[in-house]
Amino acid sequence: MIYDYDVYNDLGDPDSNPELARPVLGGSKKYPYPRRCRTGRPRGKTDPRSERRSDTFYVPRDEEFSEEKEISFVTKTAYSVHMLLPSLGATLKDPDLGFPSFTKITQLYKEGIPIPKLKNQASVQILALRLVKAVCDAIDKQFETPAMLERQYKVGYEWPLKSALDPDVYGPPESAFTEELVEPEIKDFMTIGEALKQKKPFIIDYHDLLLPYVSKVRQIKGTTLYGSRALFFLTPDGTLKPIAIELTCPPMEGKPQWKQAFPPSLETVGLWLWRFAKAHFLAHDCGYHELVSHWLRTHCVTEPYIIATNRQLSVMHPIYRLLHPHCCYAMKINAFARQALINADGIIENSFSPGKYCMELCSMAYDQQWRFDREALPADLINRGIAVEDRTAPHGLKLMIEDYPFANNGLMLWDALKQWVADYVNYYYKDSSMVRSDTELQAWWTEIRTKGHEDKKDEPWWPVLKTPEGIIGTIITIVWVASAHHSAVNFGQYAFAGYFPNRPSIARTNMPCEDPTEERWKRFLDNPGSELLACFPSQIQATKSYGYSTCVIKSFSG
Repeated sequence: MIYDYDVYNDLGDPDSNPELARPVLGGSKKYPYPRRCRTGRPRGKTDPRSERRSDTFYVPRDEEFSEEKEISFVTKTAYSVHMLLPSLGATLKDPDLGFPSFTKITQLYKEGIPIPKLKNQASVQILALRLVKAVCDAIDKQFETPAMLERQYKVGYEWPLKSALDPDVYGPPESAFTEELVEPEIKDFMTIGEALKQKKPFIIDYHDLLLPYVSKVRQIKGTTLYGSRALFFLTPDGTLKPIAIELTCPPMEGKPQWKQAFPPSLETVGLWLWRFAKAHFLAHDCGYHELVSHWLRTHCVTEPYIIATNRQLSVMHPIYRLLHPHCCYAMKINAFARQALINADGIIENSFSPGKYCMELCSMAYDQQWRFDREALPADLINRGIAVEDRTAPHGLKLMIEDYPFANNGLMLWDALKQWVADYVNYYYKDSSMVRSDTELQAWWTEIRTKGHEDKKDEPWWPVLKTPEGIIGTIITIVWVASAHHSAVNFGQYAFAGYFPNRPSIARTNMPCEDPTEERWKRFLDNPGSELLACFPSQIQATKSYGYSTCVIKSFSG
């Protein structure tokens, strides 16, 4: 068995089509990225830096699925990708065809769509019918709920908000979230000054991450993009009130920067503009969740841990035995993702707003946001301003939002994992000298930093393994990310996103008020609902991305 490192040079397929060329992720300052397991496939003819794609891919024998897992995975996932999805494409022949009404969207869940019979695949046919006829329990209320937004909040930012991007390239850095906009929305509670002092405003901010890609994404047919932010206010009853969504387009094609904030509104035009803004922001939030919160933070960054564990620790080493159950099947699942999900022209590129730039954005998120020392749950919550240290509070943290299930439930799991890992580590490592003298352990951790995450090897925040406490902190972070954190971002996806108007994966048209023609603005005023439906995912995009999710979430559980 061979465990070795390689860059992500197998996502593109320029040998079959120049349009499928993709940059190599990892090994450069422009596209830093974690390493994957080397497969040994030959280099491509068109781009010698890239690996030639094929229908098979190598993973070490110990990473293969068990017989039971293989049957489950093939039934639920592989058939859906290679048989069900192509058959959906044959049924929905127009890739740009949207839904004519919300009633038709509901029918997708209640009645399904006809699927051509698959030869010799009766069981797959049954699966397909169950897949497209799955019903979301809360269809009737989800889309109209203003606060139904992803709960990845931050607090403790500077006010007024400003972009850190170059204003000569991206336009004025000042946010459209002004005191004049915010004050009327919170006047029944307090002033903006009092709110900031009490840390009541919360923000979800994708502005600076997305804005550099807006002009490139807008050159792709059938999609669009903005830099975006969403602002919330924590009310006395503990709920978050949406204040406004900000969308920004940088200077491009001879036009100046366009920027506007959209608050919830009861007035007809304002209400529909709020719905459009929400669809755009939710598409960004959905893409970030899948590409960063899920793929990058729980799948991608974990692979180097697995490789180093098998290269440097014997199977009898206590740390190997501790980690192995939490990393089971992860490498095989990641390999399948490179084969059919995150690859060029794969499910992700065809279903999310950034299109062919999805994985580039993932690389930028790794570069700008990922730090091992902030992947521990308490550190993550503190870094985002969601919690502050408080020895008198449960788990030693006081939450700024009391109704935050990810934190509430997660901290209970964190404490249980911490106690378990501490008891285990302290049994084998009685003092610091035993940690420092364990050559396998030290080689393992050095390799993770310098080989597995080579593009960040010189960062000062990497922990140093010199004490039992250092081992405990490092191991519990790895275990948390691979188990509980992954479960939190994976298993709830269909419940939140299965009804796609609640979580559209892509927004296909610009805001109606962004430099509109008279004809476009008239269409919006005459029939805003039809214009919003045209912004939502097409029928094939909605059916593929969210129908697919029903059969892969359990398969990708590891």
